[in-house]
Amino acid sequence: MPNTKKLVLLSIIGLFLLSCEKELEKPKPPNILVILADDLAYADLGSFGGDIETPNLDQLAQEGIRFSRFHTGPFCAVSRAMLLSGNFNHVAGMGSQDLVTGVPGYEGHLSDRIVPVPELLKSAGYHTYMAGKWHLGKTTEANPEQKGFERSFVTIEGGANHYSERGIFPDTPISLYTEDGEQVAWPEGAYSTDFYTDKLIEYIQSNQSDGKPFFAYAAYTSPHWPLQVDEKYWKKYEGRYDEGYEVLRAQRLESLKNAGMIPSSAQLPPMHPQVRPWDALTPQEQQKEALKMELYAGMVDNLDDNIGRLINYLKEIGQYDNTLIVFLSDNGAAAEDFYYHDHFGPFLQENYSDAYEDMGKENSFISYGPQWAEAGSSPFLYYKGYTTEGGMTAPMIISGPLVHSRNQIDHQFSSIMDLAPSFYELAGVSYPKTWNGVELAPLAGSSLLPILNGAEKPVHDSTYVFALEHRGYAMLQKGNWKLLNIQRPLELENFRLFNLAEDPIEQDDLKERFPEKFQELLYDWQQYAQKVNVRIPTPQRGEGM
Repeated sequence: MPNTKKLVLLSIIGLFLLSCEKELEKPKPPNILVILADDLAYADLGSFGGDIETPNLDQLAQEGIRFSRFHTGPFCAVSRAMLLSGNFNHVAGMGSQDLVTGVPGYEGHLSDRIVPVPELLKSAGYHTYMAGKWHLGKTTEANPEQKGFERSFVTIEGGANHYSERGIFPDTPISLYTEDGEQVAWPEGAYSTDFYTDKLIEYIQSNQSDGKPFFAYAAYTSPHWPLQVDEKYWKKYEGRYDEGYEVLRAQRLESLKNAGMIPSSAQLPPMHPQVRPWDALTPQEQQKEALKMELYAGMVDNLDDNIGRLINYLKEIGQYDNTLIVFLSDNGAAAEDFYYHDHFGPFLQENYSDAYEDMGKENSFISYGPQWAEAGSSPFLYYKGYTTEGGMTAPMIISGPLVHSRNQIDHQFSSIMDLAPSFYELAGVSYPKTWNGVELAPLAGSSLLPILNGAEKPVHDSTYVFALEHRGYAMLQKGNWKLLNIQRPLELENFRLFNLAEDPIEQDDLKERFPEKFQELLYDWQQYAQKVNVRIPTPQRGEGM
């Protein structure tokens, strides 16, 4: 063979081998780890300006981006449906938490108008794992095992004892747990946050050898009531909150400013009228209130420890560098206190104690109530359950080596519906128009990858409409303008108009001064309500979980 032909042949072989080598070196799609805290307040984390010790989450913030205007739903199940669908809560089937009806939008479980994130990622070759709180339907068909999770250990309900299967709701005196769709018992002696971390690590470990990426969902039940945690976590906060919730609220206003999370001009709105002033409490009441906050802080401290365990595990198995980590809470600070609720109270008082000497233990049922929730939601108006900024603004951190920006704060509007589109773009997955023969609603969120990659372009422009209705409370945001209704029944004349750029605490109603803008947003609301099928169902016995 002439030398020229040999050289050509060798060149072709070389190029072929090089292409094969490049194909072999092609990185696998990234892992995605979603860590969802339950009822964690906006102002708790150290990196946001909070006083609770959260070194692992603070390190994530150093390595990634904090989102100062991240919005969820006002309640747990509502937000979880939006997270796993990338769509409005009515479209996802959770128009009203824990209300199961035949009305589209109020099914009480994930609807067939969406395909859940784990189901779509699983079809694209991902392992899908979950541990923690489901709260998206109690039936077999609604179980995470039927919604795309390959492995799952979950509490089905909206809350649970952190140490045992002793129920906290009258209808289920023994709490409901399933693993991979089968009913199981809670392991004796386990603490919720520790156990869910163990489970998730177990699931990830089980398939490490096959090289496939994973989507892992750590849906912790901490720091959701009842406030229960080992003494070693809460004792370090002993005495820290003895000055009361009004003082803590004011301190957090300043520390949030110092952290750069809120403008230096930010002020506090009036407290909710049901909150008793600290000075009106007896010394014994103040002592008990301070311990509530110490317990809550201890639960957040323990949560941070477990997040550190997850991160260290990913580093140990060599997966940290190929994992996107998203940490968020599901709503504003929680104000419910079911121990004194007309419906739930009798059951809880019969089966639990709220005595000072029992606080924090397995037999204790304590919530920190609206008083401490006001400090947690600082500087926003009100807390969980409301469609105010305090009810729907939550902490979020996106971190990991895949995030190009470091130690940044993003101040543009974003929502929990933006996460699913982000995951799909990262995984190279297109959202389908139909699934199992059923037409799907298009995604309502937008990918956050431009932010993660350091781009200046906004994720949502000034025409984007974010709206929500839940149990007659409603809101709609378009650019800096916001419609708000927190009166029942839901009537158009009860909406108020705010400019969040100038009035983030929602105090100055502008609908009389800007009637054209008010009518514009009312029209947007009516279009939205018709599109997602807003109805006002009969109120339920419980007001949230």
